[in-house]
Amino acid sequence: MKGIVIVRGGGDIATGVIQKLHRSGFKVLVLEIEKPLVIRRTVSIAQGIFDGEIIIEDIKGVKVDNVAEIKEEWDKNNIPIIIDRNCSIIDKIKPRVLVDAIMAKKNIGTTKTMADITIGLGPGFKAGEDVDVVIESNRGHDLGRLIFDGYAEKNTGIPGKIMGYTKERVIKSPATGIIKHISSIGDNVKKGEVIAKVGEEPVYSKLDGTLRGLIMEGLYVSEGLKIADVDPRGIKKHCYSISEKARAIGGGVLEAILYKMRGENGERRD
Repeated sequence: MKGIVIVRGGGDIATGVIQKLHRSGFKVLVLEIEKPLVIRRTVSIAQGIFDGEIIIEDIKGVKVDNVAEIKEEWDKNNIPIIIDRNCSIIDKIKPRVLVDAIMAKKNIGTTKTMADITIGLGPGFKAGEDVDVVIESNRGHDLGRLIFDGYAEKNTGIPGKIMGYTKERVIKSPATGIIKHISSIGDNVKKGEVIAKVGEEPVYSKLDGTLRGLIMEGLYVSEGLKIADVDPRGIKKHCYSISEKARAIGGGVLEAILYKMRGENGERRD
């Protein structure tokens, strides 16, 4: 059980972490909710909850229902994904490491008692109190930095700048209701084009670009919820590969795990 890492959340940032740890030889188990609200579904392992399985670059995630199936997928070199909102599987699996990658901008239940090494991504966690290590998630000079005391930078509410665009890239629901797709991830869209509907309300693109993310069709969404993402660079392959931000944060998580396993004095802690 020494090589087991539980990752809470399977969104696009979490998937960068999951790939990094899987490639490095850890047995990764992903915990998700019944209906994940992920936007970049083509690069989010959480999509396996809806589809049963998903392949992203060189990793395969498979939805499972119990411990036996978890171990079967590990034996196949796959990444099991299980619905477990409250982390009840921890008592059965007893992981060495737990990573909270939900990116909720707040701590929704992760504590240092959940594993020998606990890591939180982004704002909402206090390193040394809620978790052992916090990983900076804000784009810029400190992206991926390890924080051992205190907090990551506060949530600015402003997406990272791409080709001069920030808030325009993110599309929020104009109403509360069931979302229906008109466009698909990977489509080129124009400013003012209707890409989806929430109930009878149209959802418009705010700029020209590639539709990089779109929340799962048929979900009930609330007004103001982030439901889509348009990339002004217009490069379709970016819709199907893990982002540089996710890879940087994944590297930070791997560094944090290895650092804590060695101990602050540089000796191995097996």
